[in-house]
Amino acid sequence: MYDGHTQLLIKNPIDRYLINSPMLPKMKANLDGSTTIYIQNKSPGAELESNWLPAPNGPIYLVMRLYWPKETPPSILPAGKGDWKPPPVIRTPK
Repeated sequence: MYDGHTQLLIKNPIDRYLINSPMLPKMKANLDGSTTIYIQNKSPGAELESNWLPAPNGPIYLVMRLYWPKETPPSILPAGKGDWKPPPVIRTPK
């Protein structure tokens, strides 16, 4: 997560700048087994803070780094034609 203007990391109260696979066991899963990541400026509350990726109070520069160097399913390769699609970022009402 980066500031949308400067493309630099942003200072935040929990010193979290990314979500990665070692963090998944400590995150709260949904009933269907999926995981919701809350990308927002303010904490979603103590119960959901394990799933919070703090964002700046303004434009964001969000990056998804994938280390998946193969073309066999499931894959994002070849670029734009793979059978795996990353989950969407969905804006919810305030």
